[in-house]
Amino acid sequence: MKAIVYHGNRDLRLETVEEPDPGTGQVKLRIDYCGICATDIEEYEYGPVFIADTPSPLTGKSIPLVTGHELTGTVVEAGKGVDDLMVGNRVVINGILTCEECRRCRQGETTQCRSITAVGFGIDGGLAEYMVWPASHVIPLPDEVTSQAAALAEPASVALHAVRKGRVQSGDRVAVLGVGTVGMMAMQVARAMGAQVYAVDRRPASLQLALDLGADAAINTEVDDPGGELAELTDGQGPDVVIDAAGGRETPKLSVEWARNGGRVVLVAIYTSKPEFDFNTIVSTETELIGSLSHQQRDVAEVVRLIASGSIKTTPLVSDVITLEEVVPVGFARMMARDKDIFRILVAPSGRPPV
Repeated sequence: MKAIVYHGNRDLRLETVEEPDPGTGQVKLRIDYCGICATDIEEYEYGPVFIADTPSPLTGKSIPLVTGHELTGTVVEAGKGVDDLMVGNRVVINGILTCEECRRCRQGETTQCRSITAVGFGIDGGLAEYMVWPASHVIPLPDEVTSQAAALAEPASVALHAVRKGRVQSGDRVAVLGVGTVGMMAMQVARAMGAQVYAVDRRPASLQLALDLGADAAINTEVDDPGGELAELTDGQGPDVVIDAAGGRETPKLSVEWARNGGRVVLVAIYTSKPEFDFNTIVSTETELIGSLSHQQRDVAEVVRLIASGSIKTTPLVSDVITLEEVVPVGFARMMARDKDIFRILVAPSGRPPV
């Protein structure tokens, strides 16, 4: 089968690799769609960072491996012991694998398992025609959720996990810095929880889409005074929760400055710079600074429900659908463009995916 294989920094290759067979407790999926996200670009430009360059303690895999982690597929074969999934089922996956035995796993903090690995990072991923995955980590799609809409379930799950980490409640005022894909999802999730949401970005098209998807206000950092605007929107106090999905050099500092005293700041981006920070700001304002990594299985299941109910919309963020052959020359090139005008590019490895 054809697959995109990561060999190292700026070294992605379209290769013919062996088609996998499902083991006990696994299903074989035909990949319908797999997204290209900012983390894929960062691994390509700066990595390996999260991609295993030494054998993963959980899977024993390391580069070279098939990349791709935002995917939806159709079950084409079930291994021994799989009784709750059938050939033809359209599914998404929880792409996070953990040991399920350590203290963190037993306490439900699976994202902090020391053996954690992820599809496309420590085990072969979805930029391929087929892959296998544990049936226990597969979530079937209801008829009302299209495979294309579900292709963004992974970034939506990351966003939901961040909103949950921020303990967003009905009536909260939430600012989202950076309304790319994860930020746009976080904004919609917070709104579905009853919060007022404010989108902060420098791209007019992103801000307009944020308004179309329900943002209560959109603030352009190129022309507005974001701190002043947020203060005015919140009776001079600042937002209860600020979610930094931008990952800029100064955005963590600005998030703390703009949050209300005693508020919460959630960092969900991947940061490539290491700015200095005066932690006395945290002490004096009693602001909570919270990290949010990836997602859990319950997040994926809840995202499927939210998509099915119409509470969050993913398809407006699908900018294009391409083939495996176009991943690097078209997909990565457009994602790395200085003036990126896209959200998610989906890859259709089989060439004939369902809608």
